[in-house]
Order: sequence, then structure tokens, then C-alpha cells
Amino acid sequence: MQRSGARSTSVSWWRDRKTIKRSDVGVADRHGLLTLIPTIDDVLDEYASALGNDIVAYRHHVYRVVNLCAAMSVGVGRIEQFAVAGVFHDLGIWTDRTFDYIAPSIDLARRYLVARRREDWIPDISTTIAEHHKITRSTAAPSALVEAFRRADWVDVTGGLRGFGIPRCFIARLFATWPDAGFHRRLVQLAVRRLRTHPLHPLPMVKF
Repeated sequence: MQRSGARSTSVSWWRDRKTIKRSDVGVADRHGLLTLIPTIDDVLDEYASALGNDIVAYRHHVYRVVNLCAAMSVGVGRIEQFAVAGVFHDLGIWTDRTFDYIAPSIDLARRYLVARRREDWIPDISTTIAEHHKITRSTAAPSALVEAFRRADWVDVTGGLRGFGIPRCFIARLFATWPDAGFHRRLVQLAVRRLRTHPLHPLPMVKF
């Protein structure tokens, strides 16, 4: 039943996606994919030196995840919040050079929101970043960002093996528009490095 519900939501958005306007969230292509979201690109420009050669891979990951969030959510009114959560959710890996990156990523997002007087977004976005690698369903309120974001990240990280009802053609289009560019290979490298240094706690970001 849950899988069917996820498919219904994504199909509903699939029909309505062409109503997105540039002034609302950015620029959508002829398929309705959000291909230019200023919040994402502005933050990535700011942290370009920290991201180094991984900036393209991370940018593509963020765009895929945010588009998946839009596909899993009813309407597009919260895309800006998904964009903030998306661009910061793994950023601590590079800014703090650690695979235990949840706390640094939350701190970066919090500072960004305070600077823009969006403190009201901090609790929801902080929870979203904190639980985006949660294996089981989030217990947060249905109105929260976290469950759609958690599913979107799992879809991307597994290459669609965990699909949550999203059409495979949509996932394929995402990866065609924003290729992997070495993102998953980088995650494997970081995981192996973490395993060597912290064999008893190799995946600190994962929650059950």
C-alpha cells in the first residue's frame, strides 16, 4: 500500500510539474526537471574551493535529490526548503574533511538560514539533514521535509534499487541529465577510509 501511495504522489506531480515558473523556484526544462535552482548554485559557488574536484559530482547529486523530493511531495511550494537541505546535507564531508559529517552539515545550514533571517526553517531542515540516512521511516510529522528527502536520497544512492514508487524512466532521466560524475565512487572511497580508521563505527551517519 505504501509503495502504491508513493507512485500516486509522483504521478500527480508528473502531471502538474509544467506549472513550475522561474520566479517560483528556478528554471524547469521541457520535461519539468528543475535544471537551475539559484540557491543550490550560489551555495556551491561559495564552497567551491572546499569541494575541489568533487564539485560537479556533488552538484549533480544535489539536483537529482531535490528533483526526487519534488516528485515525492505534493506540490512544489517547498522546493526552496528542499534546495537548502539538499545543498547542505553532505557538505560537511568537504568543509570539515570528515565522514562523520552530519553535525558540520547542520551547522552550515543553520548559519546560512540565520544570515537570511529564516530561523523558522532551522528545525525542519536540521532534522532532515540529521535523518537523511535513516534506514526506517521517519517519525517526524507528515508535514515535515524529512521523509520525502530521506526517500529521495536513498533512491539516488541506490541508483533506483530503492525506488519508493518513482517511475524508473524518471530516475533514468535524472541520471541522464545529471550523470553520476564519480559521486558514488567517492562515497565508496570515503567509506573504505572510514572503515580503516574507525572499524567499530564505519557509518556514523546511518540511523535505524
